[in-house]
Amino acid sequence: MAIKFPSDAWIKALMEKLNESEAYQDAARNWEGDFYFIVQKSPGVPQNAHLYMDLWHGKCRDAYEVSDPGQKKPEFTINAPLPTWKKVLNKKLDPIQGLVTRQLKLQGNLMKVMKAPKAAVELVNCATQVDTEWPD
Repeated sequence: MAIKFPSDAWIKALMEKLNESEAYQDAARNWEGDFYFIVQKSPGVPQNAHLYMDLWHGKCRDAYEVSDPGQKKPEFTINAPLPTWKKVLNKKLDPIQGLVTRQLKLQGNLMKVMKAPKAAVELVNCATQVDTEWPD
């Protein structure tokens, strides 16, 4: 059954995929950092959606949709409109290329992210395994 993006159920499904993935665990074994993935308000997304992930040494320790973005101060935020997220999650836009070209807007240490490109790719690979229902 497809899971609506962006939502709490979707980010939790991604957490499950990450924690099952040996490829992600290997690629991210040295990664430490948490994120807000922000999906900008657009048709089908009535307000900015903030999806939080705590990524730590190849595991996702926690993941959920945040109703009050002030409740967390993650090390990184990645902000983009829905069509850009859809391109990333459908493997039509490489996440590192998206950051470099500013299609994905990063707040945080870009050099740290650039040192873990395989982790970003494996995270996207896991995301493609979530049966996703896109808003109209």
